[in-house]
Amino acid sequence: MLVVSVLAVTLAGCGQDGGPREAGSGGRPDATAAPPPAPSPAPGSGGADQGTTGRGAATGSSAVQDSLLVTDFGSDTVTFVDPAPRNPEQRNAAAGRPESVVAGTAPYGVALGDDGTAWVATAEGVAAVDTVTRERTALIAYTTDTGPVTHGEYRGGGMGIALSPDGRHVYVGVNVPGADGVLEIIDTRSRRVVGSVPVGRRPFDVDVSSDGRQVYATGHDSFDVTVIDTADRQSRRIEVAPYGTEGGLGSWLKPHYTAVRPSDGALLLPFEGERLAVVDPDTGRVRVERMTADTHQHGTAITDDGVLYVVGTGPIDPAEDHGPSLTIREPDGGERVIPLDGAHEDVVVSADGRTAYVSGGFTREGHWDGLSVVDITTGEVRRVPVGTRPLGMAVL
Repeated sequence: MLVVSVLAVTLAGCGQDGGPREAGSGGRPDATAAPPPAPSPAPGSGGADQGTTGRGAATGSSAVQDSLLVTDFGSDTVTFVDPAPRNPEQRNAAAGRPESVVAGTAPYGVALGDDGTAWVATAEGVAAVDTVTRERTALIAYTTDTGPVTHGEYRGGGMGIALSPDGRHVYVGVNVPGADGVLEIIDTRSRRVVGSVPVGRRPFDVDVSSDGRQVYATGHDSFDVTVIDTADRQSRRIEVAPYGTEGGLGSWLKPHYTAVRPSDGALLLPFEGERLAVVDPDTGRVRVERMTADTHQHGTAITDDGVLYVVGTGPIDPAEDHGPSLTIREPDGGERVIPLDGAHEDVVVSADGRTAYVSGGFTREGHWDGLSVVDITTGEVRRVPVGTRPLGMAVL
């Protein structure tokens, strides 16, 4: 299984006080400021046809029913989920295993190793959870002072999390309230923090290059991606702000989640269902492509054939923007937009590319305790009750 990095967190992240957008304080510029439209996209084909994996996907075949691990941001647990239309409690009871496992306060992202260990970023530290025995085997405290252990979207502690391709290191973005964040590096064998690197504010997401040579920490409140060289731990900051940085911490128009494109290693960051920032992590160049969903966007996933999935959380301005949705973007830029019922946060994709799972644990008003299961071919959406404000997900 490959890493699933999520991080989950919040539209609220979009404005520091969580309030509505104000003119001149990070609101969307007039449409005339948008980049030139791309050529009219061809309709998307509905996702991958091959068995693919990526940051929102995991190995295995959905011919054998997927099971999921989700983080319960509103609690202190991770929950095992059978998203099939049957009672998951009955399935777990029959197997004689618990449905939920205590991980730590307010868990966000989860990264899954091929040994079956799930690494979970919580407010207290990084939990190691054995997904076979369903028990927490370690809780690794941060070396960074993150303040009191609390709940809520601005709480200190781990946010985005990723695993190196060789499984030797966990990289977790640690939020320090009111200050820049830190990337902490954990040795998976000794289960100790072995290094740290300063990164941007509120590192929503952490990703790793396919060769393991670079780590990318997406700083929500600093409008940037920090590129870290894993050999010498040197870092570079790349500003990613296709709408500019006006409004600062109060802006809604900030980066949230990043997908690493398999074909060339480019970083893909969606904004507002209007613009996709395509970042070259080596040169720092940022190119903008057109998107079509016209809704505030958070979570991303990408499959090995380059199909990008983006969660639309809902409108900033209901008079101007569209509601929650799932965008399926083909490598040629063609998009399908599937409407969703209610706010959502992040997405993972089954290995065969036929099913997307979208978490309902949005941290502002409108969150709900469940997932939307999306048939990518037909666009059919089914809601499944799950956990307590589920955010991060991994396909087991």
